[in-house]
Amino acid sequence: MQSDTVEPNERIRTNSTSVVLLEIVKYPSQMVASPTMSPVAVVTGVGKPTGLGFEVCRQLAQEGFKVILTARNSDAASELASTLAAEGLSVEGRQLDISSDESIRQFANSVQTVDVLINNAVGMAPWGETASNPDFAAVQSVLDTTLFGTWRLTVALLEKLKASPGGRIVNVSSGAGSFHDTIFGVFSGNPMGTSYPLSKAALNVLTAKLAQELRDSNLKINAVCPGFTATFPGGAEMGARPASESAKGVVWAATLPSDGPTGGFFRDRKPLDW
Repeated sequence: MQSDTVEPNERIRTNSTSVVLLEIVKYPSQMVASPTMSPVAVVTGVGKPTGLGFEVCRQLAQEGFKVILTARNSDAASELASTLAAEGLSVEGRQLDISSDESIRQFANSVQTVDVLINNAVGMAPWGETASNPDFAAVQSVLDTTLFGTWRLTVALLEKLKASPGGRIVNVSSGAGSFHDTIFGVFSGNPMGTSYPLSKAALNVLTAKLAQELRDSNLKINAVCPGFTATFPGGAEMGARPASESAKGVVWAATLPSDGPTGGFFRDRKPLDW
């Protein structure tokens, strides 16, 4: 992980395991898609009030976005959205299961405009799952959400995002999928199930390939590792930081200006080798 803050417009040298970073700029206070209407942000995988996605929804709404909070369970989506709406924020809850082609199709057809897509939904691998003795049904389930579901939803919303003057895609990734993260990465010995880092590494590749393909468009497409986040019981006692801190890097990538980076992998607004 690179420890120094990158200055505006600084070019980044790359090596064989680094994502290509096109250009780095400072964090703006707000990205606005239109002077007459609020930009629309879609956030996937928001299942609980202690989760990263919930806090991302809150912070995006505080930045002036109309947020569509999605979850597999429609009741959970509505309840979580109502909690944020009670704070005076513009948040709508919608059902979306990104492992289902039909659910993605219905959702994509139901939204008129999308300016920001936060691919936060994730499949969780069994703890201790190994590469030599996997449960391939569980592996497929992880990939169906983290990789294939994210990919399908992104493609389904791509024309709407390209039509936005400030289209942004943020793939919530993890240092677990990095060859360079010494604490959680591929060579760290972390007992997290193998299919989790595998899916996150693949997500980083998808991020880079989409960004390269669409580099001449208005889109900025980046992956963000939120860091070790206290989204589970006992997390804070283990040293994990609050979701409110981890969400800031995701919101930064969602609100990049037109000369911001694309195709990068970041943690806390700094480039992260993978």
